Amino acid sequence: MYLLRLLAACPSDAALRSLQATLSGPTGERNIYRVQAHARVLCLTGDQPGADADRLTQLAAVLAVGSCAVWPLSGKALHAQLPAAVQSQVMLEDLAIGHSVDAALLHGDRPTKMHWQAQLAQRPGAIVTLTALRPGDAAVPLAHLVSERSFSTNTAAAGGNTSLMTLGL
Repeated sequence: MYLLRLLAACPSDAALRSLQATLSGPTGERNIYRVQAHARVLCLTGDQPGADADRLTQLAAVLAVGSCAVWPLSGKALHAQLPAAVQSQVMLEDLAIGHSVDAALLHGDRPTKMHWQAQLAQRPGAIVTLTALRPGDAAVPLAHLVSERSFSTNTAAAGGNTSLMTLGL
């Protein structure tokens, strides 16, 4: 809920990776809320007509939050058509090698979704969430491409003076 309010108050051209807010709290406490873009987002499509358009929709969402896109090698022809500045934000990778990704987007049918869920579950490392969309669906949920972080620093033990917490170091 707080993410939605923070996004509404943000200029439309601001990338999600740069959002940070200091939240009010009791005396002696400093609270920071931060939204961080996932570093690498895997962009997948099925074999449906319009798959390239779906991949470009995914790319727009990934770039909007400040992430880098990871495309399978099958996206090489489309990658070659992109402007150089955009190409630098898209990594072409052999998905069989299983490089680390932080999130995954898929435009595809149910069997394709089931296939990629199984593939992602078998990868080593952290659990990767797959956001599955129907082919042609342009409503990519940007909130799935970021992580929310909150930090709370209790300064009450030092009488509200944070400089006292560094004494003796």
